[in-house]
Amino acid sequence: MLTTLLFTALLSATGPVKPDLKTPYEKGNGNQTATYEQAIDWYQQFDAAYDEVKMVPYGMTDVGKPLHLVIVSTDKDFDPASIHQKNKRILLIQNAIHPGEPEGVDATMMLARDYLQNKKLRQQLDNVVLIIIPVYNIGGALNRNSHTRANQNGPESYGFRGNARNLDLNRDYIKEDSWNARTFHQIFRDWDPDVFMDNHTSDGADYQHVMTLIPTQHNKMNPVLAQYMQQQMIPALYQGMQHDKYPMVPYMNTVGETPDKGIIGFMESPRYDTGYTTLYNTIGFVPETHMLKPFNQRVDATYKLMENMIGTIHRDADEIGKARGKAIQQTLAQQKFPLDWKLDTTQVTQVPFLGYAAKYKHSDISGADRLYYDRKAPYSKMINYYNEFTPTVTIQKPVAYIIPQAWHEVIERLKLDKVQLQQLTRDTTITLDSYYITDYKTSPRPYEGHYIHSDVQLRTEQLPRHFFKGDYVVYLNQPANRFVVEVLEPQAIDSYFNWNFFDSILMQKEYFSNYVFEDLAADYLKQHPEVRQQLEEKKKADVEFAKSPRAQLEFVYHHSPYYEYTHNLYPVGRLMQDIKLPL
Repeated sequence: MLTTLLFTALLSATGPVKPDLKTPYEKGNGNQTATYEQAIDWYQQFDAAYDEVKMVPYGMTDVGKPLHLVIVSTDKDFDPASIHQKNKRILLIQNAIHPGEPEGVDATMMLARDYLQNKKLRQQLDNVVLIIIPVYNIGGALNRNSHTRANQNGPESYGFRGNARNLDLNRDYIKEDSWNARTFHQIFRDWDPDVFMDNHTSDGADYQHVMTLIPTQHNKMNPVLAQYMQQQMIPALYQGMQHDKYPMVPYMNTVGETPDKGIIGFMESPRYDTGYTTLYNTIGFVPETHMLKPFNQRVDATYKLMENMIGTIHRDADEIGKARGKAIQQTLAQQKFPLDWKLDTTQVTQVPFLGYAAKYKHSDISGADRLYYDRKAPYSKMINYYNEFTPTVTIQKPVAYIIPQAWHEVIERLKLDKVQLQQLTRDTTITLDSYYITDYKTSPRPYEGHYIHSDVQLRTEQLPRHFFKGDYVVYLNQPANRFVVEVLEPQAIDSYFNWNFFDSILMQKEYFSNYVFEDLAADYLKQHPEVRQQLEEKKKADVEFAKSPRAQLEFVYHHSPYYEYTHNLYPVGRLMQDIKLPL
């Protein structure tokens, strides 16, 4: 009894006993990162130790193990709808999309623990909820080795960039070939985070900075959010990291071979995580620590940046909420959407850069001169930063898209993203804008499992199209507006067309025999002298065409009703007027 009273008195005097939650990294030598199993075991202990923590196996990944989400909510509310109603901000932290870049795995464990155990830090979670993906690329994390990051200084062993299907998951956010990406979409759409942070390690040039940063490209963001991010959030992060002795610089996407020639902002398309998350007006960041700095420095810098991020979100919680609310409403009403961009080289700013002199010396391999960075010759200078992009393709949003149900892979992905879909209740003919694919380029080599298209050229025609009961209608008056436009407009960089989901329309299915079609073509030209005139004009203008009977028959065939009108017809129709549909 006396022992119990003494323990109770001690507890009331010192506060709750902190559980021993040292991480595998802290128990190691500063150059070791937690394995996947160690990370999950640690979070299970973290969950057991605190009622404010809940770890949820959210969905499956390609390697057959579930993707976990860890929620840190100091009022023990783990319902995303309720959290949003309380006007709290949600920060989603993702780690190990590239498991060879693992410092986020270790830094986030320590951060989450410290924010519950440190009273001052804990107060910042009064209006901020953390949701954490401990290890995103589980298959890559299990493929552990010590060699595949040849340019990197530690840790002793780490995971591999490709997942269980050898996919780079930071190219899979739109096409969703992996189960990992599909589970991420469920998490993201369920929780609707205000800010997203995906921890990485850089490759490339050598320089003094430990941390570089890729924010969502501001030109492609809603202007209200872009203004807040550019004028308040990013400066706060830079000031905080300067105070913490980790001066930052934008990601080293260099103009030339070395950084002193200037750097270019990263225009992330929706195949990348922050390119996808900005489609829903989430502010996104990709921290990139420097590969050649010691692992313990990279872990510490990642920790400090996340700490500054949480502090900034806590400080600006109301402002971020209002800015996102305005951005979401403006996206609902937005009429024009940019789909492609180019760098504006006339607009340039300068940023402070801490570099090393780039020099050249004899290569023992090739015998030619080779680049190296002289760490005995550090320098500090202002360098050019090109970070303004202008749209090159912009489309007018339709009232709705109509998608034949036959394209089930597309429908499935729209449903995963919680796009609001309706279905026709009977067969009907609708006159609407339809695209013909007139030209495109295709990669000669596979890219992430696809022969991806680009530079798509279109012709628009108003056509009466027959749709069937069960075909899908997607109205553009919903929060997913921008996502829908980016995936269903063929000329968008990461459209479903460019990712090959509609390739079967590009192959002609019916042909003709010359000896049969000769007579049909002659009769058709008699009845259509305007086509005969076009044929003769083309023969005069094109010598090779005039020498080819087959090419001339092809010309008549393509200008006649015998040619299948569905060849190169993009199946998704664009309804430009709000007419009553049988829904």
